[in-house]
Amino acid sequence: MKYRSLDIGVIGGGLLGSAFAYGFSQRGLNVGLIDEGDNAVRTARGNFGLVWVQGKGKGMREYAQWSLKSANAWSTFSNDLFDLTGTGVDYHRPGGFHISVDEAELEEHVAMLEQLRSEAGEEGYDYELVQGQTLAQHLPGIGEQVPGATYCPHDGHVNPLRLLRALQEGFDRNGGSYLPLLGIDRIEPLNSGGFELFSKGRRVAGCEKLVIAAGHGSITLGNQVGIDVPIHPEQGQIVVTERSAESLAYPTNLVRQTDEGGFMLGPSARDVGFDADTNTGTLQEIVRRCSTAFPYLRGLHIQRSWAALRIMTPDGFPVYSQSEEFPGAFAFSCHSGVTLAAVHAKDVCQWVLDGAIPSAYRCFGSERFDVSAAN
Repeated sequence: MKYRSLDIGVIGGGLLGSAFAYGFSQRGLNVGLIDEGDNAVRTARGNFGLVWVQGKGKGMREYAQWSLKSANAWSTFSNDLFDLTGTGVDYHRPGGFHISVDEAELEEHVAMLEQLRSEAGEEGYDYELVQGQTLAQHLPGIGEQVPGATYCPHDGHVNPLRLLRALQEGFDRNGGSYLPLLGIDRIEPLNSGGFELFSKGRRVAGCEKLVIAAGHGSITLGNQVGIDVPIHPEQGQIVVTERSAESLAYPTNLVRQTDEGGFMLGPSARDVGFDADTNTGTLQEIVRRCSTAFPYLRGLHIQRSWAALRIMTPDGFPVYSQSEEFPGAFAFSCHSGVTLAAVHAKDVCQWVLDGAIPSAYRCFGSERFDVSAAN
């Protein structure tokens, strides 16, 4: 592959990097999307496809606002993608239900939402508790043991694989340069500004500005430009059933029905390092909880299951950083690549072009962890 001279280089071809690359390409820039390929630890494999606001932001009001801003931008974002590419991403926003399978769980969840409402102040925090016959009307087939669920009108869901395809197709149609099968292992900042990128000792690209969105690979790459990326892997497993005539009109935290008719069951969280093997006990617990919520799932065959390694930060909120030593370099990490795709493609891309993360969003910087440790 020949050397590429770029305005902006984006390292990482997953949902995060593809959203940035698409956003930059809309502005007519010479953008390169550098993708290691399937040898990378693909965090997007564990994505449940939720565009979710409910429950996000406890302890950080700004994250709740950020998630809602993106959710509100999603309709325009998905329509623009379809108009450009002809690829539908199956985005729907009927609102979503967070189902609790026992009373203690419900009480804990409602208490968290009340804290979020309190932190939101005059802005408010939209949710309602739904129980009994009203819940059964909205979620036919809900288990009798389910004590209740909370409903948020801002929630929705999407096909994450089609989203990834549409972002990359849009990037290509906008004239972006896709550089596949390149694992960037060295970044060389230039005295004159800009960066040279190397793969296996070979100089493959140069760029004026650099965005690191390489998932778990962001740690070592960030270090080379003076950016600390405090992330760790969290294993999540997903179960998918055969297609069914049963209908689930709303996405939920436990189960969502895809446009193809199958049900996705989850979630789970295990701290096992970089182990991406499924665990029988975890899969059984997923099925138990989901079939408690919807007993009719017990009559369906499981088609497949898998595990993936999500990106997690110490507090669960995004980490958006800019290098002080080399201000043309940025690193972005989060586990909400679908929910935040709309603001990543628009707002965050503009931050990079403007040359600085706005003060209102510096709360997402990695410095917050140093402050916490000092306190």
